[in-house]
Amino acid sequence: MTPPALPLVDHRIYTIALRQMPQFLDVFHRLAMPVLLQTLGHPLGFYTSVVGPQNQFVHLWAYEDLADYERRSRARDAHPDFLAYLAASGHLITAQETRLIRSVPLKAVLA
Repeated sequence: MTPPALPLVDHRIYTIALRQMPQFLDVFHRLAMPVLLQTLGHPLGFYTSVVGPQNQFVHLWAYEDLADYERRSRARDAHPDFLAYLAASGHLITAQETRLIRSVPLKAVLA
């Protein structure tokens, strides 16, 4: 029996300008979330940094595979309301990292 494919996770880290996290979260909630829920589905979670590099906002989204990631990302980028979020948030974001990660079954690591 073949095990199910492990999901691909889009792990995004946005570094937010100093003292601008509340404004960024407001813009993200109002302008990005409606588009993201419609095009990407429900996220795995949202996080802010506590220890280590500060002023970071992290969000995680699961995909079946690279084709699913590309299809849903194109839908997000083509959504007419996504441009409003990009315009409103551009000055609040100082850096962005995007990683595609996949979990590793524990037994594979221990074998």
